[in-house]
Amino acid sequence: MDYYNYKPAEVRKLVREGIIKGPTTGMCGGYAQGNLVILPEELAWDFLLFCQRNPRACPLLEVSDAGSKSFPLTALGSDLTKDLPGYRIYEDGILTEETADVSQRFEKYQKTRGKLVSFLIGCSFSFEAELMEAGIPVRQIEEGVNVPMYNTSISCAPAGVFSGNMVVSMRPIPHKQVPTAVAITAAMPNVHGAPVQIGYPKAIGINHLERPDYGDPVTIREGEVPVFWPCGVTPQAVVMNSRPPFVITHAPGHMFITDVKNVTLKYR
Repeated sequence: MDYYNYKPAEVRKLVREGIIKGPTTGMCGGYAQGNLVILPEELAWDFLLFCQRNPRACPLLEVSDAGSKSFPLTALGSDLTKDLPGYRIYEDGILTEETADVSQRFEKYQKTRGKLVSFLIGCSFSFEAELMEAGIPVRQIEEGVNVPMYNTSISCAPAGVFSGNMVVSMRPIPHKQVPTAVAITAAMPNVHGAPVQIGYPKAIGINHLERPDYGDPVTIREGEVPVFWPCGVTPQAVVMNSRPPFVITHAPGHMFITDVKNVTLKYR
């Protein structure tokens, strides 16, 4: 079903009800989507510093109060333990569970181990509506799959216990439309901004475009070039590298849809 014209609150309700279960690309056109990271309060400062030092990969949209399950500034009335169609749970850097509801794990941790803090990080899905309005194809929406994402050799600036390499998302863009795609996305730094690489995946450590590390492969047609943007899955790669004791994230491509209009995230 096409949820492009749905309001964010409507989609979040359908997610809570278990009706929407897959990737959120193409949903709620014109509204910002975000990546989720939930971690223990004692690690929150280190992760905040990591985001500040790596704003391309981790542009912050909101940080919750310690112990809160809501992002009131970007989605009033939200429940971030149920409003995403897919979550991942990491323990000591190892992926131990994928689920559609982390409310019980959230509550159990807080009762037994301490408060959790949640981070909302800008997502490149947010600029896809802008690309399509300019007549630029977004292949994973056309093909009904998740966006392809890749680990890279681009090092992030470390902070506290957190270190690791950037993850990127890829979209095939027709050669003549690459400058337009760059200009559109560069104007939206809060959702990753301009690409970090155009046309030469091996330059950033990607050797097999047909085998993404996350998401699904997409068709690259004649006359198109692969374009790579920083990706909010970067924290998951960093978590696996840094091995904190407990972290909840979104499943790649399964985003938190905010009530924030993309236009408010542009340079003015």
